[in-house]
Amino acid sequence: MTARQEKYKVLLVDDEPIILRSLKVAIPWDELGLEIAGEARNGEVALRLIEEKAPQIIISDIRMPVIDGIALMKEVLPRSSKLIFIFISGYGEFEYARDALRLGAFDYLLKPIDHDELTEMLTRAKVKLDKQKENEQLMLSVQMLSTLARERMFAEFTLGNPRPLQHLKWLENSELEGEYFMAVVRLDDYAALAARWSAEEKHLWLFAIRNILEEWSMDNGALSVFPFYNGEWVLLFPGRLGEGKRELGEKLVADIKRYSKLACSVGISRSTQGIDQLSTVYPLAAKALFQRFYSGQAGVFIEEETPDTSGRDVKYPKELEVSLIESIRTLNMERMLVLFDEMAIFIEAQALSKELAERIIIEMVVVLYRQFENLNMQPDWSLEGLLGKLHGLGTLTAMINVLKQEFREWMLESNKVMAREDGRSVVEKAKRYIEDNYHKDLSIEELSEVAGLSISHFCTLFKQISGYTFLEFVTNCRMEKAKYILQNSNVKVYQVAPLVGYQDPRYFTQVFKKATGKTPTEYREEYTKQA
Repeated sequence: MTARQEKYKVLLVDDEPIILRSLKVAIPWDELGLEIAGEARNGEVALRLIEEKAPQIIISDIRMPVIDGIALMKEVLPRSSKLIFIFISGYGEFEYARDALRLGAFDYLLKPIDHDELTEMLTRAKVKLDKQKENEQLMLSVQMLSTLARERMFAEFTLGNPRPLQHLKWLENSELEGEYFMAVVRLDDYAALAARWSAEEKHLWLFAIRNILEEWSMDNGALSVFPFYNGEWVLLFPGRLGEGKRELGEKLVADIKRYSKLACSVGISRSTQGIDQLSTVYPLAAKALFQRFYSGQAGVFIEEETPDTSGRDVKYPKELEVSLIESIRTLNMERMLVLFDEMAIFIEAQALSKELAERIIIEMVVVLYRQFENLNMQPDWSLEGLLGKLHGLGTLTAMINVLKQEFREWMLESNKVMAREDGRSVVEKAKRYIEDNYHKDLSIEELSEVAGLSISHFCTLFKQISGYTFLEFVTNCRMEKAKYILQNSNVKVYQVAPLVGYQDPRYFTQVFKKATGKTPTEYREEYTKQA
């Protein structure tokens, strides 16, 4: 049997051995999807077996020595409210049996036992247990969906995209209406770590860090935690914790080091209010985190304590940064080199000191490197190495020349990578992977790893080339496989679901009907008639 069809366990409790023997042989346990987990001659032994065996159904005599049936039920129901009690009573125990029903028993039957009647009761009990399991799985699915959708909504707002609210009104809550601040956690030297890890190791490490952060967040009062870029996570904290930002950050860094043996740094923003401010405070926390590259060591960097790079009211050249990011995204080398010259003109026109000029250049370099990293196009580049070169240079011209040389080489290498495996071949590779693994619990993170792209880049590329979103393609693939199975086998509908990647047969039926206009049973019947 599959995990979905796992038998429910039944405990038999009666002080008469002959009744226990008759129950074991007269009831079609296997046909009912039930199994006898144990038997007890009195309530005291039953209590121990309930702890050991964790049954779902208890069939018990209502009167027994030591601890009777009702006392047994009173003892265990407060701890296991979903346990089903079926009592066996004598003809002179009607009132006692009615008390049992009032106190939470499922049903009772009279001695001598009518085995057909008991079989009918057990059938109803199993239906009730199935319904409870379905409800639990539904609630778990809703909770998981709510968590994932909530994380996605926060990530979209952090990126400056307000559209999620049009579709996720049901997720709105007031937790960000009050004051909050953001912490950006980034693994130190992530590019070097990722280069050492295999794809599977990278997945496991990032999964482990996320688990550490989620547990840490619950223990330390965080409002939310979600991954943002590879090797980077965002945590949101209520404003009331603002006075202890440094202590909070230091504890976070220490605990990640303790549990994962990996070093990280944390940038913390000022406090703000409103979900729409996520895109405002993220650059502030990230900017604070840039100080990691000036300090030369891991640590906690707080935005309010970060030196002002603008100096004499000199504004950071944001428009120039946006243009450079676009040139990198489109692999437009000529445009990129021209923009570096414009950066030199901007700095020279402001007559900035060497310190201020270096700060602006380094902040720009970190942002641009992140763009290469986000596109998964950096093979063996060292951000720390480039920053070290820039720090040792004495003139603006020398710094700009090094930038142009390094980024030119990176761009050339990126073009080679893209030439070796263009977008169409990447998508075809992903499609083949889906077709080979449609029966598994596939995720967008897993496919982006296979494609060697960031999640956002993969989603965009997959939609552009295939015409489908990732989810649409996976669903379509699963439906085609399901139709083939229904047409060419006698496999029961509920058994088809796990074969095509759905653990819940009811949900599979809903998806199938939405895709084909028919339930799986209707589809099979219609195909059989046509054949």
